[in-house]
Amino acid sequence: MALLLLFVLVLTLSAAVSADEDAFIGVNIGTDLSDMPHPTQVVALLKTQQIRHIRLYNADRGMLLALANTGIRVTISVPNEQLLGIGQSNSTAANWVSQNVVAHYPATNITTICVGSEVLTSLPNVAPVLVNALKYIHSALVASNLDRQIKVSTPLASSIILDSFPPSQAFFNRSWNPVLVPMLKFLQSTDSYFMLNIYPYFDYMQSNGVIPLDYALFKPLAPNKEAVDANTLLHYSNVFDAMVDAAYFAMADLNITNIPVLVTESGWPSKGDSNEPDASLDNANTYNSNLIRHVLSKTGTPKHPGIAVSTYIYELYNEDMKPGPLSEKNWGLFDSNGVPVYILHLTGSGSVLANDTANQTYCTAKDGSDSRMLQAALDWACGPGKVDCSPLLQGQACYEPDTVFAHATYAFNTYYHQMGKTPESCDFKGVATITTTNPSHGSCIFPGSSDRNGSLLNSTIPAMDSKSSGFPVYGSAFYTVNTLIIGVLGWIAVLL
Repeated sequence: MALLLLFVLVLTLSAAVSADEDAFIGVNIGTDLSDMPHPTQVVALLKTQQIRHIRLYNADRGMLLALANTGIRVTISVPNEQLLGIGQSNSTAANWVSQNVVAHYPATNITTICVGSEVLTSLPNVAPVLVNALKYIHSALVASNLDRQIKVSTPLASSIILDSFPPSQAFFNRSWNPVLVPMLKFLQSTDSYFMLNIYPYFDYMQSNGVIPLDYALFKPLAPNKEAVDANTLLHYSNVFDAMVDAAYFAMADLNITNIPVLVTESGWPSKGDSNEPDASLDNANTYNSNLIRHVLSKTGTPKHPGIAVSTYIYELYNEDMKPGPLSEKNWGLFDSNGVPVYILHLTGSGSVLANDTANQTYCTAKDGSDSRMLQAALDWACGPGKVDCSPLLQGQACYEPDTVFAHATYAFNTYYHQMGKTPESCDFKGVATITTTNPSHGSCIFPGSSDRNGSLLNSTIPAMDSKSSGFPVYGSAFYTVNTLIIGVLGWIAVLL
C-alpha cells in the first residue's frame, strides 16, 4: 500500500510539473526606441527577471547570438515586409530558415516562428500568399529535421472575430474564409497554435461605456455582475477569457475544435493623451499583474477550464519612437534603462517577472520635489514612520551630504524596505519614486543593497502608509537630525 501511495504521489507531482510547463508568460520585445539597449543588456534584463519566453518581431542576429546558451525560449518572426517574397518562393523561405534558424539552433532555443503579424487586417494584399508562406517555412524546417522542435503559425488581430459576445455566437469575418480555412487545417496538421492578439484596453475604449473598466482589468466581480452567455450559461468575469472563448467558438464554426489558442500580445498602456484617462500606471499594473496570475494559475476559460492560455505581454520596453497617440509609446514594463515603469503586484505568484530587477529596488526622493513637502515627509518617516534615522546624525555614515534631499532619500528607502517594498510605501504624497539605482555612497549603505546583510528594523510597523498619512507642510525649516525631535513635536502639534 505504501508503495502504491508513493507511486500515486510521483504521478501527481509529475502531472503538476507538466501542467506548469504548459502555462507560461512571455514578453514581446519591440525595438522602436531612440536608445535601444544592446542585445547583451536586453538578455541581462531577461535573466534578472527570470523571463523564460520571449517573442521577437524579427530574427535579429545580434539578439539571437546574445540569447545563445541561455535556455530562454525564443519566438522569432518573419517581418511583414518579407512575407510576399517568402510566400511566393519556396527557395526564399528555405534561405530564410537557413540564415535565421539553422544558423542559431540549438544554441539559441528557437521554439516558434511567427509568419507575419496581423496580416489579414494590416496587410490584406499579402493575405493570399499567407498560407503558402506558412507551408514553405514549415517545409524548410522539415528539410532540416526541425519541424518537431519548432512550430509555425501567424498572429491574428482579434478584430477578425465578429459578434464576439456572447462567445458562443462568435464567427470569423467570412470574407477571410478562403485564407482561414486552409490556415486552420495547416495548424491542425502540424500540431501548432492559433495565435491571437487580445487587447481588452481597446475593447473597453471602443465600447463607449458598455464594457465596465473592472471587467476589462480582471478585477473580481460579484456573480451578478458577470457577463453570462445565454446560449451556454457560462459566466465571464473578464474580457480576456471571453475573447479567447470567442476564438474557440469561431474555429468550431468552421468545424475545427482541437487547436489551442496562444495569445501573442496582450497588455495595457501606462500613459495616454488627455482623451485616454484610463491609460494609467495603476490600470496597467492591475491588468498585467492580474493577467500573469490568471495565466500561471491555469484557471483556463469558462469553455476550457483548467487549460491555460499562455500569453506574451506587450511589451518589455516603452517604445518612444512608435507613431500614433501617447498610449502607443507606453505599453512597456521597463524603460530603456531597464528601470520598471511600475512594480507588478505579484506577491505569491512565484519569481517570474518580479519586475524589481533582482529584488534590488530602492525608494528615493523625487527630483524637483518641493523642499517643504520633502521636509514634512522626512520628519514623518523619522517619527511616526519608525525609521531609524540615527545614521543621519552629524558624524555618522549618512550625514553627508547634509541636504533635505539626501536625508529624505535615506529615510524613504528605509521605510520602503520596512514595509516590504510595496509600491504604496514609496509615495510620500508624490515626492518619492522607486528606482533600481542604488543610492548608497561611500560608507553610507542603504537598506536593500547587495553588500548589506539586509537586517532591518523589527519595530512595529505603523498602520498608516506613506500615501494616506496626510503629511503636514508646516514650514521650510531646514532639516538636521538635531532638530528631529522638534520636527516630530511640530508634526504632532499640527495634528492636534
